[in-house]
Amino acid sequence: MGRDVPALVFTREDRRRYRIKMQECLDAFAQMLREARFESERPQVGLEIELNLVDAEGEPAMRNSDALEAIADPAWETELGRFNLEVNIPPRSLTAGGPDAWESEIRAALNHADERARSVGTQLIMTGILPTLRQEDAGAAALSENPRYRLLNDQIFAARGEDLRIEVDGVDRLRTYADTITPEAACTSTQFHLQVSPEEFAGYWNAAQAIAGVQVALAANSPFLFGKELWHETRVPLFEQATDTRPEEIKVQGVRPRVWFGERWITSVFDLFEENLRYFPALLPLCDEQSPIETLDRGDIPDLGELTLHNGTIYRWNRPVYAVAGDRPHVRVENRVLPAGPTVADTLANGAFYYGLTRALVEEERPVWSRMSFAAAEENLHTAARHGIEARLYWPGTGEVPVPELVLRRLLPLAHRGLELSGMDAAWREPLLGIIEQRCVTARNGATWQKETFHRIRATAHCDRHEALRRMTLLYVDYMHLNAPVHTWPVD
Repeated sequence: MGRDVPALVFTREDRRRYRIKMQECLDAFAQMLREARFESERPQVGLEIELNLVDAEGEPAMRNSDALEAIADPAWETELGRFNLEVNIPPRSLTAGGPDAWESEIRAALNHADERARSVGTQLIMTGILPTLRQEDAGAAALSENPRYRLLNDQIFAARGEDLRIEVDGVDRLRTYADTITPEAACTSTQFHLQVSPEEFAGYWNAAQAIAGVQVALAANSPFLFGKELWHETRVPLFEQATDTRPEEIKVQGVRPRVWFGERWITSVFDLFEENLRYFPALLPLCDEQSPIETLDRGDIPDLGELTLHNGTIYRWNRPVYAVAGDRPHVRVENRVLPAGPTVADTLANGAFYYGLTRALVEEERPVWSRMSFAAAEENLHTAARHGIEARLYWPGTGEVPVPELVLRRLLPLAHRGLELSGMDAAWREPLLGIIEQRCVTARNGATWQKETFHRIRATAHCDRHEALRRMTLLYVDYMHLNAPVHTWPVD
């Protein structure tokens, strides 16, 4: 969830003060790590879901302010585009009440919000990219009213000095320019949070990086953008390009992108926050009054406001998070690689696979990241985004293999083991991981359903591309509400 900021013009003095305060925050964070001040006895998981708003015809609805007012729930907030909303599901223990309880909680939140949104002529859809979104829907007028987004937009383009180029080659080819960051709003994701102790953080982050490609291949749900059929998970290249602060000359100099996989396995959570300060200039140099070192010296817990704000403008696919809850600080891994949807059932299955597999990999005697190059993990992510469940990915000990084979033979048993170690019995594990198993058996996920349905509609209805996408979107919404896993959705 983004932090609200006022509309401002920044000075050179603002940036100098901010750099100093970020270093103070980093020093305070290091001291807290040395003194073991972090909550680690009650690990929790959390979930954020970004959604799109559509009208009764399946077209984008630029009415998130009206929908939010109707929903009237602080768990909901705006996202970058006027056709976006985000919900923050309260954190919980992984096994508290079982998966049924978590599913009921999530569905109740989404159903209530959808009912209220319909009262103002909109409805919710969970998908990685809204299929009916046109390029003209992603201009400056589509930016949400929150000043944070306008300010972020201005700072990114001030750093770039030129328009964004968006370029994706798939079944079709997309070549376009954008003069705002609003195309990023097309990317709607599911974000799984995992609170861990600082001592365990590096292992869990490395494990999450190692499986990012597998996650994307299994859950791809973004095959269309601006009317073109592109990658199975087009959200990945779009997000990487739509917030890039680097003009071409800076890219070739090796400057890191702000949407970043990273470049190495880590040994401590400190590594990531230190990289943030070392590699990335501030986009929103807003200083708090709080002195983090003085706060620590008083025996209190600092907010580390500058460190967390800066971290929120660096879009790692697995992001470190520092937060304070109940006067106790904690760190967590924010897993950001997955698209939203298609259903709550699919979302929870994705979560079970992620939480179980990372736990099992962390427990291995010889960790996967000691047997796999970091470059191979990054290549897996982009191969998976391009080809989805049809991808062939590298895994240590097996080489390059089809995703369904890798998951069924190697990774799904590990996910079961990890959930068992976390206290989830077989009666809870089987239905969740059974959805992942059947996706592999059928080789079907959200992206394959969207692509097949689009082509069937075009062939049978003899309509243009946008009309086929619109009809497909309305079918998608209907099946989404049934909550049957996407591999069971009919194409006929």
